[in-house]
Amino acid sequence: MKINWPGLVGSIATFALIIFSFFYPWWELKIGNIGQADISPINLKIDLFGLQFRIPAIYFINLACLLSLIASAIAMLIYSLLPDKNYSKDLLKFAYKKPLIVLIIFSLFLLIILYPIRLMFSIYIPINGSTNVTLPAGDAEIEAIIKTGFTFLFWLAIISALLCIIAKFYHRKFKE
Repeated sequence: MKINWPGLVGSIATFALIIFSFFYPWWELKIGNIGQADISPINLKIDLFGLQFRIPAIYFINLACLLSLIASAIAMLIYSLLPDKNYSKDLLKFAYKKPLIVLIIFSLFLLIILYPIRLMFSIYIPINGSTNVTLPAGDAEIEAIIKTGFTFLFWLAIISALLCIIAKFYHRKFKE
C-alpha cells in the first residue's frame, strides 16, 4: 500500500493546528494589565480594561480560514492514504497550498494591523518582543509594557505548511 508520508503527517499537523487554535493564539499581545489580544486565523480575542470585543468582519475571515484548513486537512488525508487513485492528484492540488495561504494571510494581517497603529499613535509594537510605552489617558499618562510573541501554534502552522508542500514534491515518487 502506497502512502504519501509527508502528506499524512501534514494533514495530522493541520488537524492538530485547527483544534489547538480554538484554545491558544498564534500570536499574542499583552499591554501591561490594561489589555490583551490573542490572534489566530481561526479565533480573535480582544480584552481591553476587562471588556471583551468582537469584530463581526473578522469573525467571517476566521470562519473562512477555519473552513479552508478543515477542507485542506481532509483532502490531504484522503490523498495521502490513496495517492495512486485517479482523483488523488486533484485532491493534492486542492489541499497542498491552503495551509501556506492561511499562514501568509495571517502574517500580512499582523503587518497591516501593526503598521497603522505605529503611524497613528506613534506607538511601536514589535512583532516579537517587548517595549515600554506611555499611553495618554485624559490629563494623565499610563506607562505600560507591551509584550508580543508568536506561540507554538505559529511554528506548528509553518511545519504543517511545509509538510503539505513537501507532499506535493513527494507525489512525483508515485508517478514512477
